[in-house]
Amino acid sequence: MSDLTSSAAPPYPATAEKFKFYGLWVAAAIALLVLPKLFSSGGSLTTFSLIGISIIFSLSYNILLGQTGLLSFGHAVYYGLGGFLVIHAINIIGMNKLPIPLPVVPLIGGLTGLLFAVLLGWVSTQRSGTAFAMISLGVAELVASSALILRTFFGGEAGISANRTKLFRVFDWSFGPQIQIYYLVAAWTLLAVIAMYALTRTPLGRMCNAVRDNPERVQFVGYDPHVVRYLAFCFSGFFAGIAGALAAINFEIANSAYLGAVQSGTVLFATYIGGVGFFIGPIIGAIFVTLLSLGLSDLTPVWQLYFGLIFIAVVMFAPGGITGLLMMHRPLLKAGRLSKVLPSYLIAFVPTLAMIVGLILAIETTVHFTVNPGEDSHIKAFGVRFDAANPYIWAMAAILLIGGFLVARKTWTWVGHAWDDATSVAREKGVAS
Repeated sequence: MSDLTSSAAPPYPATAEKFKFYGLWVAAAIALLVLPKLFSSGGSLTTFSLIGISIIFSLSYNILLGQTGLLSFGHAVYYGLGGFLVIHAINIIGMNKLPIPLPVVPLIGGLTGLLFAVLLGWVSTQRSGTAFAMISLGVAELVASSALILRTFFGGEAGISANRTKLFRVFDWSFGPQIQIYYLVAAWTLLAVIAMYALTRTPLGRMCNAVRDNPERVQFVGYDPHVVRYLAFCFSGFFAGIAGALAAINFEIANSAYLGAVQSGTVLFATYIGGVGFFIGPIIGAIFVTLLSLGLSDLTPVWQLYFGLIFIAVVMFAPGGITGLLMMHRPLLKAGRLSKVLPSYLIAFVPTLAMIVGLILAIETTVHFTVNPGEDSHIKAFGVRFDAANPYIWAMAAILLIGGFLVARKTWTWVGHAWDDATSVAREKGVAS
């Protein structure tokens, strides 16, 4: 109770800490400026733009899941509506020759997401937990089905398209070349990330964490958990709308896929895989999921299956996400004991890799005979050609999968022992947390 009611001001940050804090943001801005110089191809710029959009979307979702503890299955509603309104706005602005430049148009998407969050959020946030998740799912299905019914606004299955180059020009930028779109997305990504980080440091952000951890105690000290959840929901919808607006500008089209369950599921995967317990987690998850989806789609036709398996593995074995795994090693690094654990990792890596290769062979051969039974058995997966009908392939898959699993299970036990020993030493030195 004293922690919540204490009126003592937090210690003023030292100059070195402030310099380090602001230096990180300056370094991030410089990196965004230099990145196109190192990777100048059109494909790279498109990928960077998609990553930036995904970062904003994932961080907006983390305001609900990570900060406030609200699991939503319909976050794509505000993403998609923001995208649709921006496409209509671009058409209206271009038709009427209004002096509104493209860089400020994403704000229209953000205000759209905020508007619908205000309208839908009060009822949705009355409850938390499973009730909120089911309400969000119902709202998502309602809006997604409306996209195919209200064809005048949503354009049916084809969607609505626009031409971003017809808007009022700033510094003679037409925003036709992908490099200009990249800088537009990068600028909005940096602004949105800074704004969302600042939100987590405000009293509202702290109250969101309190509502997530113990809503009864929050209510006891005089705050309404429903109001806190509602405000977090509104901020989340605002930034999701900005992400949807940038996506619509990037592709110059908005369709029903923006509102679908796949979009909501993808942002959930990115946020959780990255790590909901850390602000940087959704950023890492957005980068990982975007690169993984683009890479796997070129390597195998069943890339979504692997995507699901990775998500299941993270939920089962690394609930803290990628960031959680990295932060677990921080005390060992400070204590100088990380080198004692790395050899056991290398030993466990070999059978684990063999098990994964066996699983991939089993999946690819099974999918081929299940989905394409009458086609040529010579297939290509992950850049390797092999005969799916060859019995040696089946035997190899079984040996690698079963044998790798048995050996990996033993070697990961060694990893556990090495980890316990290193953690005990780090704890004795007072650096383990």
